[in-house]
Amino acid sequence: MNNLLQVRVTGILIEEDSILLVKQNVNASRGWSLPGGRVEQGETLEEAIVREIEEETGLATKVVKLLYICDKPDAVPSLLHITFKLERIGGEIRLPSNEFDANPIQDVVMVPIDQLVSCGFSERFQSLAANGFPDAGSYQGLKSNIGL
Repeated sequence: MNNLLQVRVTGILIEEDSILLVKQNVNASRGWSLPGGRVEQGETLEEAIVREIEEETGLATKVVKLLYICDKPDAVPSLLHITFKLERIGGEIRLPSNEFDANPIQDVVMVPIDQLVSCGFSERFQSLAANGFPDAGSYQGLKSNIGL
């Protein structure tokens, strides 16, 4: 059986105490998410996150460091979730074309970190962001352990 595990990457870009978010239906309680997506066949993790950020937000970025590796075994297929800290190297924020997306992105904005909870993120994730992502570069177990 194929696709027993899906690898997804998300990027965290912070500038002036604000974090890059995309408005997209995540679940019933959250309409905002970190930009990112699925790693495609033949792609490195870095290539995947740089591509996804450019496609979803218009920004050119580079990976600064690995933040967290997490599992979401209850997803179908099971999910390996890898989060990177990014730095902007070019581009301007814009909406994606959404032409092939079943869950289109409706907005792309920089949100103050202290407003993450009001965007539907957990207090745990807001605290991690506010404190510079302690334990960066580590395996965190379940994705819920980082508040996502």
